[in-house]
Amino acid sequence: MNRDILLTTINAKWIHPSLALRLLKANLGELEERCEIIEFALRQPLREKIDALVAASPKILGISVSIWNHAASLELLKEFLAQGRGDAEIILGGPEVSFLPDDAEIFQYADYVIKGEGELEFRNLCEDIITKKTNNKFFSAFSISPRPLREINSAYHLYTTQDISQKLIYVESSRGCPFNCDFCLSAADKHPVREFPLEPFLSEMDILINRGVKTFKFLDRTFNANIKRAITIMEFFLEKLKERHFTVHFEMVPTLFTTELLETLTRFPPGSLRLEIGIQTLNPQVAARIGLPRQPPDLAANDKILETLRFLRQKTNAIIHIDLIAGLPGEDMESFATGFDRLWEELEKGTELTEIQLGILKLLPGAPIARYNEEYGIQYSPEPPYEVLETSAMSATDIARIKNFARFWELIVNRGVSHHLKNSKNSVFYNFRNFMELSDTLFARFGRNWGIDKEELLAAALEFWEKMSYI
Repeated sequence: MNRDILLTTINAKWIHPSLALRLLKANLGELEERCEIIEFALRQPLREKIDALVAASPKILGISVSIWNHAASLELLKEFLAQGRGDAEIILGGPEVSFLPDDAEIFQYADYVIKGEGELEFRNLCEDIITKKTNNKFFSAFSISPRPLREINSAYHLYTTQDISQKLIYVESSRGCPFNCDFCLSAADKHPVREFPLEPFLSEMDILINRGVKTFKFLDRTFNANIKRAITIMEFFLEKLKERHFTVHFEMVPTLFTTELLETLTRFPPGSLRLEIGIQTLNPQVAARIGLPRQPPDLAANDKILETLRFLRQKTNAIIHIDLIAGLPGEDMESFATGFDRLWEELEKGTELTEIQLGILKLLPGAPIARYNEEYGIQYSPEPPYEVLETSAMSATDIARIKNFARFWELIVNRGVSHHLKNSKNSVFYNFRNFMELSDTLFARFGRNWGIDKEELLAAALEFWEKMSYI
C-alpha cells in the first residue's frame, strides 16, 4: 500500500541502516502510519532506486543527505524529476545540507530544506504541506537551546527483523561533543553534549539484544566524554554478554581514558568490542592549532596517548581502529610520516587486532577549519567529499601519494593480505617510507588502487619485497 510520506536515503553499504530515517518516522505523531521508509545503497543501480520511488508515488518525499551520498542524491533527484515525480513534494535534510549555502545546486531540485536536527521540524513541515500552510523553502532547526533529547521518541522498534539479523544496528546515547576540533561539525553547532535518559535507553538496548542484534554501533561522537555514564553503559553490555554474544563499537577520545574505564574495557571477551580512536595527528603544534583535546599540548600528550594504546593492545581484547588525517594545516609529509611510524611501531609490537585508517582532510560545509585556508595555502575540491587537494606544506603530488598509500594499506594490512607476508623481517617494510615505495610501485603497475584481484595484489607485493631484499 502506498503511503503519503516516503523517507529515503542512500546508505554507504546495504548493511548500514539509517537511524535518522527511523527517528523521523517515529516522531511524526499521527502522521507516522502514513509514512514508509525505503533505503538504498551506493552501489545499487540508479534504475532500481528510481523505479522504487516512482512505484511508491509519495505525496511527500524526504531525503536524508550526507557527505558520502551527496553526489548520488543529486543524481537521484535529477532522474526522479526527469521521470515527472508525480505529486511529490521534496524535502531535503541531513548533516550535509544543514550547512550548505542556499544557492547550492542540490537545492534547485528540492521544494523544502530542513537545516539542523529534523525530528520536530520534519513533522511540522509535513503537517503544513498537507494542509497547504507553508510557502517557505528553507527551515532552520538550529537553536540556542536545542530540544531536550527526552522529548524525542525512540525509533529502535522500527529496525526490522532483517535489519536485526543481517545489518549493523546504529544506536545513540548522546548527541554533541565537548570539544571543538576545527574539522568537525561539532565545532559549528556549538551545542553542549545532550544525553538520552539512561534507564529508558538501556531498556531499549535490552529489547534489541533479546531480538538478536549482532553488532551495536554507537553514533556518539565522544562516548567517553562522561566517564561514569560510559562505564554504566558498558557494565550493562558486559552483563548481557554473559548470556549471548554480540559486538559493541564505541568512538572514544584518546585523552579521556581513566584507570576505571580501562579496567572495564579489559573485561570484554574476544570479539565483543571495537574501539574507534581519533588520533588525527601526533604533531603537537598542529594538534593545538586545530583544537584537538590534548593536555598538555606537547609531546607529553603523545606519550599519554601511546601509553593508553599500549594498554588497550596488551590488556584488552578490543579491535582498535585508529584514525589519522593527512593535509592538516601546517603538517608536511615528514611530520605525517614520523607520526605514522611512531604509532605503527607501538601497535605492531602487539596483536594484529589493530587498524590504522588514513584519511584526507575534508572541508565539511560549516566546519571552522576553513579559517586556515589562506594562511596555510589549503585548496579543497569543490565537489563532495571536499578533500584537500594541496596545502603549502603538502603538494598535490604528496596528497595523491598518501591517498594511494591509504588505499593499499587498507587492502594489504587492514584487510589481512599482509598475513601471507609474515616473517621475522616483516617489520621493516611497514614503516612509512618503505610502504610508500610499495604503494607507488603498485599504482604504477596496476594503474589504479581499486578492483585489483587479491591474489594478484599479494603476488605483486611479494615480488616487490623480494626485490628489495626485505623477505
